[in-house]
Amino acid sequence: MVEQINQMRAEANGKIDACTNLKSLNDIRVEYLGKQGKLTNLLHSMKDINKEDRPKVGQLINLAREEIENKLKNLQIKLNEKVLEEKMSKEKIDITEPSKIIEKGEIHPLHKVFDKLIDACVAMGFTVITGPEVEYDYYNFEALNVPKDHPARDMQDTFFITDNILLRSQTSSVQVRAMQSMKPPFKIVSPGRTYRADSDATHSPVFHQFEGLVVDENVSMIDLKSMLTELLKMLFGENTQIRFRPSYFPFTEPSVEVDATCPSCAGKGCRLCKNTGYMELLGAGMVNPKVLEMSGIDSNKYSGFAFGPGVDRLAMVVNKIPDLRMMFENDIKFLEQMK
Repeated sequence: MVEQINQMRAEANGKIDACTNLKSLNDIRVEYLGKQGKLTNLLHSMKDINKEDRPKVGQLINLAREEIENKLKNLQIKLNEKVLEEKMSKEKIDITEPSKIIEKGEIHPLHKVFDKLIDACVAMGFTVITGPEVEYDYYNFEALNVPKDHPARDMQDTFFITDNILLRSQTSSVQVRAMQSMKPPFKIVSPGRTYRADSDATHSPVFHQFEGLVVDENVSMIDLKSMLTELLKMLFGENTQIRFRPSYFPFTEPSVEVDATCPSCAGKGCRLCKNTGYMELLGAGMVNPKVLEMSGIDSNKYSGFAFGPGVDRLAMVVNKIPDLRMMFENDIKFLEQMK
């Protein structure tokens, strides 16, 4: 039996050493280690061996099995590596070949308008600042001359988290923080997301504002109108004209609604502007002296103006988008049209 084991061991090792592919290797494994394999059959025949010789023979069979299993495993690793190398050499990429056409993405129409506004204002000397979207009631309302019992609060459906914390309903809160931390003179713009409980074809619960603030000595409505004229010309063209209409905002006095000649019909009148030739684009006004004083700015020495276009509204006008919600549906066909 010992001689038979050694002979089988040498025979298996010889076949493994001569093996050159995975299929033959598997055949060798079945031949010696399978359920009906030669080495397995030797184990089954142990019952025919004298009890005194069984430990020695059993040990030899286990050693032979362990040796054959290790050789099979090591050769399998080498053959797998060889197969992988051959596969990689056949699938080599030719980097000199022209690539397939890759479609490039496009900047969202909303961000295009943001970029235009920021570039135009930075060119006029404004500094861009940002602030928290989760805001305190004080910065969003009270410091802007909107106390808790003010009727202007009824004009805004605000998302309150607690009695004192809310999702900001306007980026004017950033202007309050700026007035409390910066010394005049300064010119700032505060772009960002805002939130109100409102949703239809022209309103979204998440919308975007771009508010500007200038505080300096001897600032007047003339400065506001000339600055807005330049800004809207940069957006809609040199022939753009603007007009002011009286309005009301608690944080500006006097307050105005700002209209511009319709970019679609150049002021001639069309369906988009309801045949008026003008479109309402933003609110503006002189900063209320109370707002300046609450932020620690001497209203006898300094004055200021503020303006705030809705970026979503501008994007709709520029791109002739009929429904605000289309910009937030991530419809590829719609976004491709914006190219």
